[in-house]
Amino acid sequence: MTLEFTLSSARDALRARRISARELTEAHLAAITALEPELHAYITVTPELALAQADAADAAIARGEGGPLAGLPMAIKDLFCTKGVRTTAASRILEPFVPPYESTVTANMLRDGAVFLGKTNLDEFAMGSSTTTSAFGATINPWQRRGANTQLVPGGSSGGSAAAVAAGMALASTGTDTGGSIRQPASFCGIVGMKPTYGRCSRWGVVAFASSLDQPGPFARTVEDTAILLGSMAGHDPKDSTSVNRPVPDYAAACRRGVKGLRIGIPREYHAEGVSSEIEALWTQGIAWLRDAGAEIVDVSLPHTKYGLATYYIVAPAEASSNLARYDGVRFGLRVPANDLTDLYEETRAAGFGPEVRRRILIGTYVLSAGYYDAYYLKAQKVRALILRDFTQAFERVDALLTPTAPSAAFGLGEKSDDPVQMYLNDVFTVPASMAGVPGISVPAGLDADGLPLGLQVLGRHFDEETVFAVGAALEAAAGFSAKPAICMEAGR
Repeated sequence: MTLEFTLSSARDALRARRISARELTEAHLAAITALEPELHAYITVTPELALAQADAADAAIARGEGGPLAGLPMAIKDLFCTKGVRTTAASRILEPFVPPYESTVTANMLRDGAVFLGKTNLDEFAMGSSTTTSAFGATINPWQRRGANTQLVPGGSSGGSAAAVAAGMALASTGTDTGGSIRQPASFCGIVGMKPTYGRCSRWGVVAFASSLDQPGPFARTVEDTAILLGSMAGHDPKDSTSVNRPVPDYAAACRRGVKGLRIGIPREYHAEGVSSEIEALWTQGIAWLRDAGAEIVDVSLPHTKYGLATYYIVAPAEASSNLARYDGVRFGLRVPANDLTDLYEETRAAGFGPEVRRRILIGTYVLSAGYYDAYYLKAQKVRALILRDFTQAFERVDALLTPTAPSAAFGLGEKSDDPVQMYLNDVFTVPASMAGVPGISVPAGLDADGLPLGLQVLGRHFDEETVFAVGAALEAAAGFSAKPAICMEAGR
């Protein structure tokens, strides 16, 4: 029963003293011990630290001083720097790195009393859609196809965080979303994942992939739980020049608003080629649910959506090429002995970076190089402005947009590893919102014929996460999604 809690119900139980933070933490650590060999959701587990934080939370609750996350066991994507705890970005080049500082997002969570169970697996430097490019091995989705034993990917890049929550190895977790790396894993793992507006959460202390796109956000089992966690994660940070100085609303309260009177846009361009009939049917059902809840459905157009993926795979690798230049074997992380400075750079980066990271660095360096900057990078930035304009114009007519989250359910381990283009197409529905910087949430809404979860995506105006949560909560209530992965049912959870 301990692992059946949501974030909200666990918080209520802790405050009512029906359970202690230590008991809750011990139960999740036991789940990690039991399931980690099979799922590999974590890179680093910190039981001693977690129990110490749980005891501190129990003491604070006893004094009536516990913060909004007091005693709640969380998992942290291993892209967030955590003081005194190894932070690898799932890369050999950062394998020995132990930060002497705490990221702003995790510091905010610790301020509010959260318990950190450990650091979760991801695609190396957040570059991937499957959590198979990690230098520490792939994470396995706790879900399986009905009647089959094929191992499935949890999505990416935040697949470890999503798998940990879906399997009961954490109440909630943090992720980062650059082109869909929170929303797509949430869909694949049957949980809720929220990408806030760019600038809503500080990027300070988060290992950078693409600085104009990266945005931290929460995973949890319910829309309300993600709202609670985002309330702690968000906030202005003077250390991050892209952090926006705006008040953080009561997101949890917004989940109870309902959608009566809201105008919900349905972008015609998301009826994309290759999308399964099951996802189209679920999207149609989602439209009906919102209409029945009192929303008005409006057809809208986002004409530059078809260029979103191509634009993303120019802009993101270009920024990655620049950001990853700092990993040179000189200042921190891996250092391969060499005869001279040039060899030091080459040997360290060759040994430290995996194939996908090297591929994106090469693409990014190419599009930024003399003679190609105007043809590729500059043109991509112009198209990005058009994508943003599409969203801005759509939100003049509607309050939120409803789309599928991903073009398929979770696929098998290794099924797309030999075809980078097919892998990149997993982000076709999530990338445009990232290019525009608008908030989005993925809500589990149904199962496909193989018994795998499918998600619906809600997108909103800049800094209007409240409406996104309201629509997401209405979808959640109508869908009544209660399915669990087989691994949880076998464990009696």
